[in-house]
Amino acid sequence: MSTSEIATVLAWYDALSAGDVDTLLSLSSDDIEIGDVNGAAQGHVALRDWAGRTDATIDVGRTYYHDGVVVVEETIAPKSDPAALDTGATAFRVVHDHVTSVFFHDDLAAALAATELTDTDLQS
Repeated sequence: MSTSEIATVLAWYDALSAGDVDTLLSLSSDDIEIGDVNGAAQGHVALRDWAGRTDATIDVGRTYYHDGVVVVEETIAPKSDPAALDTGATAFRVVHDHVTSVFFHDDLAAALAATELTDTDLQS
């Protein structure tokens, strides 16, 4: 288990939920890739734009890790309507304590399938 990569991802979530874009950028590589099923963008400018549009608090659930890849199950609550909960999962690649890629998935099963992580990678 690498607590370093997981700690980086947890700090990334904290910064995102707090709207702390400077910390979010400092935890991300200059060429970070951000994507979902609708497309992708790259770099700090894209991350800053995306973070500025994010209006949610994200609670971290189960966390999976293997060889620099972290998958996190999420409960997402829009700041404008905290009762409107949604779920999802995000796959991260972390290199030298910087997030190099973030890919958003509709659910945990999709994130695990995309990264080839399994229940044996679940962190306690």
